[in-house]
Amino acid sequence: MTELFSDKWINELKDLWNATPEVSDKLAQIDFDSTITCGFKDNGEPSCVFVVEKGKAVSAGLYNGETADWDMRASQKDWDKWTKKPLTMTSMGVAVAMGKLKFVKGDFSAMIKNPSMAIPFVKSFALMSEIS
Repeated sequence: MTELFSDKWINELKDLWNATPEVSDKLAQIDFDSTITCGFKDNGEPSCVFVVEKGKAVSAGLYNGETADWDMRASQKDWDKWTKKPLTMTSMGVAVAMGKLKFVKGDFSAMIKNPSMAIPFVKSFALMSEIS
């Protein structure tokens, strides 16, 4: 399996994102633009970055000081678990409430209440389990 948050991993996620209409096309319908970072709770900086323009992932790679709109953090153990058994809408809410998934940047509450964002967001987490 590709190392979590490596350059290869985040680029595989980018390709899956763009190949999944339930994510990229749905977000294109709302002109979603965002710089998304993710990494581990214990680290001061995120591990990788993912840039989305009009719903499509246009670049991805290792974090290099980019300003994030969304920054998600969790422990290695939790990320590993979610890449095997993806979060659902309900389990994501529980993970956030319990502090297992932390949004350093981004308004999780507003996003999860907006179906045009929430459904593709949860689906994007499921894509992580497809990375080989």
